[in-house]
Amino acid sequence: MAWKTGSLLEARRRLVQAALRQVQSLAQLCRQAGVSRKTGYKWWRRFRTEAGLGLRDRSRRPHRSPTRTPGRWLAAVRQVRRRRPTWGGKKIYAWLRRRHRHARLPKPRTITRWLWRWGAVRRRRRTGRRGPQRPRPELTIPARPNQVWTLDLKGWFRTGDGQRVDPLTVRDLFSGYVLGIRLLRHRHQHVQRYFQRLLARYGLPEIIRVDQGPAFAGDGALDWCGLSEWWFSLGIRVQFTGRARPHDNAAHEQMHRVYQQEVARRPGPTPAAQQRRTDRWIRYYNWERPHEALGQRVPAEVYRRSRRRYRRAARPWRYPRRWHTARVTASGHVRWRGRLRVIGRAFGGQRVGFKPVGPGVHEVYFRTHLIGLLVDRDRGGMRPAPWSNARGTASRV
Repeated sequence: MAWKTGSLLEARRRLVQAALRQVQSLAQLCRQAGVSRKTGYKWWRRFRTEAGLGLRDRSRRPHRSPTRTPGRWLAAVRQVRRRRPTWGGKKIYAWLRRRHRHARLPKPRTITRWLWRWGAVRRRRRTGRRGPQRPRPELTIPARPNQVWTLDLKGWFRTGDGQRVDPLTVRDLFSGYVLGIRLLRHRHQHVQRYFQRLLARYGLPEIIRVDQGPAFAGDGALDWCGLSEWWFSLGIRVQFTGRARPHDNAAHEQMHRVYQQEVARRPGPTPAAQQRRTDRWIRYYNWERPHEALGQRVPAEVYRRSRRRYRRAARPWRYPRRWHTARVTASGHVRWRGRLRVIGRAFGGQRVGFKPVGPGVHEVYFRTHLIGLLVDRDRGGMRPAPWSNARGTASRV
């Protein structure tokens, strides 16, 4: 009887059947099969205790694994993943750590490996490193909350009843705290009233960063629109990202991706229902969802309200006495030297100052900002002037 056959199970059966006939001893049968007596007696004992099932191969898994993760953590990870299907291993670990501070939890890499094994996530294709992204010099890197707020209009979508909504999103750049999301019915709807509510609740930021879309930028001096001029009158600087450069506001765009994946992909039946879903998502984003950039803390642990309080009525501005001043009409014109000159609709209703710098040449200022040059011999509007922070040329009353 040859032990090495096509089926080990069949060879074991032959050995056991020959031993049952008791014609030869088990030692002789083992020598004929070419196996050790220890192996032959092992299969003989298993056959006597388990019959034919004892001849099958057993698992090589150890009977006891002291370092094996308890099954309760597997169940906990499944439960968190079922509630938050967009979370990965790092966020699930941070969520469990906040609730079980002294427990021995599986590491984020282990949780990620479980998610791969369950088919819950897909492996990302590795790409070559492109090097670090350097921020543009004119964009401020925040060092504290309320130093930079980012503002944008997310792409529109339709609710269940077919109505179009344009989400206006506001976020603190340092902490990642979502200050508010308002579903506008029309893209051109003015956002100043909603922004007044945010300022009254959270205070004034130092800088507001927006793109150069039609809702936040104009075609006049400094690329300002009426909203930009209102922000500046409150003492808030306005920063514009580059044209066609969404990566200048990458953190805000990443928040849009999460909102699209978790809320907007399955919109509510009506705009009001969608707004309620959005408000619930904001609470979850600020108070439950860990952020890797914050060391897996939630934004609410980092954000604090601004100490600069919002005042609805801006203080009047006084220009130097030797300057000429004029109020801009709603259409963006001033009367200068007997002619209407274009200043810009963004400054409608505001008073601008004219500083003489030469024969027939005046610099036009809005508060402390140089917005253009007005030359008497020109028949149109202002000539463009570079951005200038000429502090000290004007003062508050």
